[in-house]
Amino acid sequence: MLDRLTLLLRLLSVFYTCLATAHAAAQEPLVPQAYKVGDKVPVTCLNRTVETGEHITDLEGHLSYIPFWTCAETQRPLELLFGIDTEQNCTIDFVSDPFFHLLEFYVHNDAPLTCRIPSRPLPPSALKDEFEKGVTDTTEGQGSLSEVYTPLVVALAGTLQLSHLHVSAGMNVLVHAAPRSVAPGTIAAATAYSISRDPPTRIVIGDPLPLRFSVRWYPNTSLPSGWTGVGGHLTFSTVVYCGLSALASAAICVAYFRGVELPRRLKSHGKDRLGGMERGGSGLGGYGLNGGSVNGGFGYGPGKRD
Repeated sequence: MLDRLTLLLRLLSVFYTCLATAHAAAQEPLVPQAYKVGDKVPVTCLNRTVETGEHITDLEGHLSYIPFWTCAETQRPLELLFGIDTEQNCTIDFVSDPFFHLLEFYVHNDAPLTCRIPSRPLPPSALKDEFEKGVTDTTEGQGSLSEVYTPLVVALAGTLQLSHLHVSAGMNVLVHAAPRSVAPGTIAAATAYSISRDPPTRIVIGDPLPLRFSVRWYPNTSLPSGWTGVGGHLTFSTVVYCGLSALASAAICVAYFRGVELPRRLKSHGKDRLGGMERGGSGLGGYGLNGGSVNGGFGYGPGKRD
């Protein structure tokens, strides 16, 4: 009897343990399948060796990704805000000796700064690993066309010197979202590259590295029309601007003519007519239409008597 009771208690204990585990799993919030505007998108980068710049893999051959370097402004690794165009600063406080050598690989293009961002929101557990310790890429067999992550290759430009580096710290980041009709709230493509807007930053071991990101989002995988060469290009806005400018110029000319020039000309013309009439009246007497000048001037009066 006692053995049966003990067995029953054990079975009940196992049942309640399984029930509690299932309840805890059910309490984990459901992960949305799409980003919303303003959601944070974590950036992780391929872990590389300092000696050769080769990527690091685990025992099973999977690539190892680690979080982007911590930004002094947020005390967190770099994050993008889904769908928001913004200017982000990410200052790496201290360039260590290993990081300096990695920068040499990146600037000299011996090894690319290969990063990635989740194409869709990650589960909470995976997101925690993404920020704290990084994760291995278990989709390596799919190459760069993984449905979980979107590649973000950072083309970092600069020059190598004997004792220091010059790094173009200003970066453009372009991110394409998939069309809403296809996959709303999903990232389709991304890239980043240095720009020469500001002078390059001189870096030695121990210095901070102030990275400046200009992030732009596009609602589809098409780029808007841009500059087509010297002389610009004709767009609808240019045509409208020219048309409005012509109308404004015509209105100003009409207003000036009717308000200033036309009254002045009418006044001048009126004075000329009045002056002509006055000059014509005094001349009539010269032609013998007044009094005795008629008789004496043209001889219409009585002739000479014999």
